[in-house]
Amino acid sequence: MRNYILLTLLYSMFFSCAEKPKNLVDVSAIQADFSIKRFEIDFYNADKNDLDQLKKTYPKLFPDSTPDSIWMAKINDLDERELFFEIQKVYENFKTTEKELNRLFKHVKYYHKKFEVPGVITVLNNIDYEYRVVYNDDLLYLSLDVYLGEESPFYADFPDYIKENNKQERIVVDVALKLIEGQITPSANRTFIGKMIAEGKKLYLLDLYLPEKSDHLKIGYSKEKLNWAIANESQVWRYFIEHDMLYSTDTNLGKRFLQDAPFSKFYLSEDSRSPGRIGQWMGWQIVRSFMEKNDVSLQTFLETSEEKIFEKSNYKPKE
Repeated sequence: MRNYILLTLLYSMFFSCAEKPKNLVDVSAIQADFSIKRFEIDFYNADKNDLDQLKKTYPKLFPDSTPDSIWMAKINDLDERELFFEIQKVYENFKTTEKELNRLFKHVKYYHKKFEVPGVITVLNNIDYEYRVVYNDDLLYLSLDVYLGEESPFYADFPDYIKENNKQERIVVDVALKLIEGQITPSANRTFIGKMIAEGKKLYLLDLYLPEKSDHLKIGYSKEKLNWAIANESQVWRYFIEHDMLYSTDTNLGKRFLQDAPFSKFYLSEDSRSPGRIGQWMGWQIVRSFMEKNDVSLQTFLETSEEKIFEKSNYKPKE
């Protein structure tokens, strides 16, 4: 136990050193103006006489086929109003998030000159965490009810690995990931290593767009879970190799190591200490290794196949 505590302290020190900002660029001269509209405030403070104006202001949020009676029922729904009031307590002042989004958009414009900054609309989506952020070219919708803080009583029944990301700090990360989805062509590679690196590409773009954010926040792990990933990197890699997983097309590997889960499934006693999506984290390290060892532009990187990235990464996890 004493040795375990010592190792934990050592990895915590390593974690702190490893998280010094990289990829810092000067974005101070870049303009990234955007508007923020608080739809949930306008909607839940409205009465029937306000609906026509709301429809003009937010036309994409009001399907023509939905009668006004449905909208009024939502406005007066006690559960939704309780959630609305909680949002106002947490996000009465939206300046912190606005500044973070502005800095994110500046970084995206730095790397993609033609990027058009979207308008931002905040909404209440009844805690549908699978749709935290919706992006459709010129507008970006943020479901603030999914970011009330991991201790919020509204998340009491949520598993820890979900609710630990239901906090304000994750908004800018989730927005960045949503933008990245439209910048990376979906991979046709069906091998496990190909899928790992495809996910690693997305996380590497977070390194560029959010250089001052910590690794544990970018990947959505607790610090303890990230420390486990750092400490066990070589063992995980050895496990993948010894079990002939790298070039396997078994879809079950995605469920075990790439999809959201409380932990990764090695079928070992250590599993519960591991973070979920460990394959994504490993892919991230492979991509980082590739970018450190190859002088390529961002566009070239995005166009490089997963096979070539793996080949040229010369990835070797630290023992």
